[in-house]
Amino acid sequence: MTATALKKEMDTMAEQTTKTWQKVCTKADLVEFSGVAAWIETADGPAQVAIFYLPGLRQGKDHELYALDHFDPFSKANVIARGIVGDLKGAAVVASPIYKQHFRLEDGQCLEDESVKLRAWKIEFKGDEVWVEG
Repeated sequence: MTATALKKEMDTMAEQTTKTWQKVCTKADLVEFSGVAAWIETADGPAQVAIFYLPGLRQGKDHELYALDHFDPFSKANVIARGIVGDLKGAAVVASPIYKQHFRLEDGQCLEDESVKLRAWKIEFKGDEVWVEG
């Protein structure tokens, strides 16, 4: 599904703006151990989400998918999905591609600055579809 098609599908869901689960893509659209960006609708309007798929990295299926805000507060750009995924001190992280701050995928906490935290979104597979709670 193209980004335009996804946006049109999301536009039809605009009425559902109170924390509802929204289909954003399929498993085939994901890149293992990397990030992709998606739009979701929220009560505050559309938001960009960075989705990371890490199959087999942690025990259990609950730790395969992660979703964080796509907006990097340090560079003021939507780039988090383009960051490098890695592991620091046993935690799965993404390094911002601009200034290289590391954010824990589990909760969005910046490891270099405790006062900065990205929003972590609930995300899960429903069959082969990827759903995010917005």
